[in-house]
Amino acid sequence: AFSPDGTTLVSGDKGKTIVLWDVASRKQRDILGHTGNVTSVAFSPDGAMLASGDENKTVVLWDIARRQQRDTLEGHKDRIQTVAFSPDGTTLASGSDDNNVVFWDVARQKRLTTLKGHTEYVQSVAFSPDGSMLASGSSDDTVILWEVASRKRLTTLKGHTDYVLAGSFSPDGSMLASGSSDNTVILWEVASRERLTTLEGHTGNVTSVAFSPDGETLASGSSDNTIILWEVESRKRLTTLKGHTDWVQSVSFSPDGTMLASGAEDGTVLLWRSFAK
Repeated sequence: AFSPDGTTLVSGDKGKTIVLWDVASRKQRDILGHTGNVTSVAFSPDGAMLASGDENKTVVLWDIARRQQRDTLEGHKDRIQTVAFSPDGTTLASGSDDNNVVFWDVARQKRLTTLKGHTEYVQSVAFSPDGSMLASGSSDDTVILWEVASRKRLTTLKGHTDYVLAGSFSPDGSMLASGSSDNTVILWEVASRERLTTLEGHTGNVTSVAFSPDGETLASGSSDNTIILWEVESRKRLTTLKGHTDWVQSVSFSPDGTMLASGAEDGTVLLWRSFAK
């Protein structure tokens, strides 16, 4: 994940470390130690904090300026799979193998509520750009849209035929992309809750999806070791990026849209010149 100002890139290596990279120099800036194997990382919108989830059922909040742990959030009963900050930075969502999503109050480091609706592991969480909704993807093959204010389920999106591993809203909030172990990406229209199209091209699990800042390009990373860039409007494949030698686990556009970062099981993070305009 890129920091909001685009100067820092963070990666979790499935080991007990988090690496901060200087984007300009392409060099490691810092390494943060973790008590458990890191499964997910996310920057706060102001870039002051980093949240990380691990296999020890905990979420850790880090002070970026001091490079120190600020707080540990405990409440899940199984491994953390995914974390995401709300756009205003006041709430953190975490998804876990305990099948639940937890909302945390970032300032008070308290659990606000537990969202129960999935019947299998929660693999991804993503807030809508206006912060009004959360999308959670699960091993039960569904995506649930939650209303953040009421903490109620709005709808369940059914269309995938295997685990939902990734989710991302378009920058204008009109679309949701979900990636699955059925090797496809589905684009959903948020307002109507209807499937717009299914993007087929990967030969392995789609583990991550990300929209470019202008919303014109979608990147999907896969266990087929590749990243596909899709033109959102035409729903067509623009190009396939090949460079990793193992599963691509994460893809992220820089805030200015000029770069794409990809992290993989081969232990590398690659920076690509973006095809997004």
